[in-house]
Amino acid sequence: MTLHRTSPVDTPSRRLRAGGTATVGVLAALVLAGCTSPTPSGVSPETSAPAPAETAAAPGESNAPDTVVDTPDATCENIIPAATADDFKSLGWTSQEEPFRIGAKALDDGIQCKWGDTNIASDRVQIFGWAPIDTTEAQTAEQELVASGWKVEREADGTYVTENPDWLNGRGVDGYGLTYFFGDGFVKLADTRQSLVLVEGPR
Repeated sequence: MTLHRTSPVDTPSRRLRAGGTATVGVLAALVLAGCTSPTPSGVSPETSAPAPAETAAAPGESNAPDTVVDTPDATCENIIPAATADDFKSLGWTSQEEPFRIGAKALDDGIQCKWGDTNIASDRVQIFGWAPIDTTEAQTAEQELVASGWKVEREADGTYVTENPDWLNGRGVDGYGLTYFFGDGFVKLADTRQSLVLVEGPR
């Protein structure tokens, strides 16, 4: 008698077990896929927040810290060039400091200097002065000088107020003796108009 190999019977319970195994495999793949989020193309997995932009300064303003510039006090040596002061000293001259005056009024923070040889009685001296002054004070001073006979010459760089030529008696240069120069916020004085170029603000 011939025996035939028989295949296992494909029963419903066998199909159920096979199907269950496939289902478990699919669920496992889905779970693994859910744990890893896909990264959009062109975007790195980790990005840092952008650094805050530096605040731009408004027009006319600067981010640089404010600086304060101190103006030195006026002295007989720092209102004229250092070379001029050295020349005077080489001649044996010294300076005599006085308040800066226009008529009877003394101007605060100003200085008037007379350079000369104190060992010799002589009128050979040089006079220089400088003082801060506001617009109102300058106008009042000019009016008082003119009322006293001084002459006014207004030019592009400022106002020159000089002694009346009739008072000079040969003194002065080109007809100019003591002369005040009123600039923007300051007034200078020299024994001649030409010497005003030697007077500077305190350095």
